[in-house]
Amino acid sequence: MTRDSYHLNTKTQLIVLEELTRFFELLDAEFWLRGGWAVDFLLGKVTRKHSDIDIVTWIENRVRLENELLIAGYEQIPVAEPFRDRQSDFRVDNVDITFGYLAYGLDGSLIMNGLPEWEWRADSLIPQYYWLHGKKAKVVHPKQLIEEKKIYREIGRPYRQKDEESMKILYRIIAEFN
Repeated sequence: MTRDSYHLNTKTQLIVLEELTRFFELLDAEFWLRGGWAVDFLLGKVTRKHSDIDIVTWIENRVRLENELLIAGYEQIPVAEPFRDRQSDFRVDNVDITFGYLAYGLDGSLIMNGLPEWEWRADSLIPQYYWLHGKKAKVVHPKQLIEEKKIYREIGRPYRQKDEESMKILYRIIAEFN
């Protein structure tokens, strides 16, 4: 990938993030970034090329969000059966976006919808905005992001060097977080 295409891809993803922020504002709903973009917003700088945008929001936002995205010309990508209760995938301008849906379990714990075994930290959803290149977003707490990476290892997700690099950065963020 050339330097120009790297910057074009990053710029396109940031434009899509800004558009998604407007969608959520119109829906009077909140979202939080996960994955690499969450790390970058926490740091206030782009650390690497990102292959997609990972977002979580509340399950009650799903139907309205999906409808608005379809009306706006986003392409909905089919999701494998085991993930349908907790995720929807879209694509626009060659940018893949995964929306994960959060809910409260029967015991009041924060969970990924349809997956009560995956209990999230109570402080997972940071209430303030972070800024990157003039764009704002809320992010999932870095401790939750680390726990997610650990769970991926436990369930047998293939090793990815970028996960190791992200975990090192997240540990540094956490050391400075409090």
